[in-house]
Amino acid sequence: MTEDVHTRLIQVGRRHNGAALAPVVSSSSTFELASVAEGREMALSASANRYYSRYGNPTVSDFEEAVAELEGAEAARAFGSGMGAIAAVVLGLCSSGDHIVSQRQIYAGTQMLLQSVCPRMGIDVTFVDGTDAQAWQEAIRPGRTMLLLAETPANPRLDLVDLAALGAIKGPMKVVDSTFATPLSQRPLEHGCDLVLHSVTKFIGGHNDVTLGVVAGSRELIDWVWGFAVLQGAVASPHEAAAGTRGLRTLAVRLERQCESAATIAEALEAEESVTCVRYPGLESHPQHDLAVRQMDLMGGLVTFDLAGGIEERVAEANVYNSPGWKRMQSRIQDRPVSQPKESKNQVIDLTAISSHTVGERVFHQKFGYGEILGIEGDKLEIAFEKAGIKKVVARFVCGADDIPF
Repeated sequence: MTEDVHTRLIQVGRRHNGAALAPVVSSSSTFELASVAEGREMALSASANRYYSRYGNPTVSDFEEAVAELEGAEAARAFGSGMGAIAAVVLGLCSSGDHIVSQRQIYAGTQMLLQSVCPRMGIDVTFVDGTDAQAWQEAIRPGRTMLLLAETPANPRLDLVDLAALGAIKGPMKVVDSTFATPLSQRPLEHGCDLVLHSVTKFIGGHNDVTLGVVAGSRELIDWVWGFAVLQGAVASPHEAAAGTRGLRTLAVRLERQCESAATIAEALEAEESVTCVRYPGLESHPQHDLAVRQMDLMGGLVTFDLAGGIEERVAEANVYNSPGWKRMQSRIQDRPVSQPKESKNQVIDLTAISSHTVGERVFHQKFGYGEILGIEGDKLEIAFEKAGIKKVVARFVCGADDIPF
């Protein structure tokens, strides 16, 4: 990460700040208009931010402009959550009769949207192995496939999608969820992709006090998404947007330490007898390590690994606290609160058995088989690995079968 990036994070998103150093929160829902003509013009403008806050807001605009600049995009649109952003892209760009190609290795909320909502809207979805560049191309239905929806690194096992190969595909719009990478690690638009989105709630926000999403891309596509978003109504609060901008200010400092912590812990875990598999893009043992080196500037702050012993009866309803794997892990982890989501700076153990990954348990755990996964991400969870000495981690479990079919 260059010094220039640190400087840019401090400078971006200040157009409406005036002389204030901290983000200025414009909490008004409506604004005074100079004339009827100005009102008519703003009502039809995708960039109006002093008309009605469902259409746009100065504080939200500052955050959007900051993300757009960091991603190398022409524009961005913020939403009330990451799922708000994904839903707006999928439902705003696709219509009945259209087709989407998505990877199997994807966030559970996105999977539910694609599997339960899209069919009701008449939108077909095909799932492929996201790590297979050729599979994306082969799944395209000429004249029908509107979107290729990727997530890299993917939740929860940190599988990667080859962004250059994806971006080279002609025809459908290429959309990448880059939440786990952030703009500091990778910029999908530079590889030919059309839209990049983030759940700001996680790494970018980073303080467990913001629920926010954002999508960035060309002005034309963002204006189209804006047209749907105004009707969808999942708009970003100016208070959340200000917190998102604050998160950007500290992102470089936090992410650098998180990545450093994750790498150290991943190496320590590989030496643990109770750990059967460690997945971290920065490890040479990661099956896509070479790809990670090519397209990621930072290897990420999240680690996933499999524990020997499994979870009782290997189903989501199992009492994970009584499983041999958890008990062994518990002996190495100091007492911390259980919560989710991850990717923040606070002291949290995140059990995905009680998180969104339990939604549609039979679909996700039996069909896609995530395995017993404990993920670690860096901030202020002291783990008693002798070689770790790291204060910044977060852990989580996913319950299911080990035989991952991809």
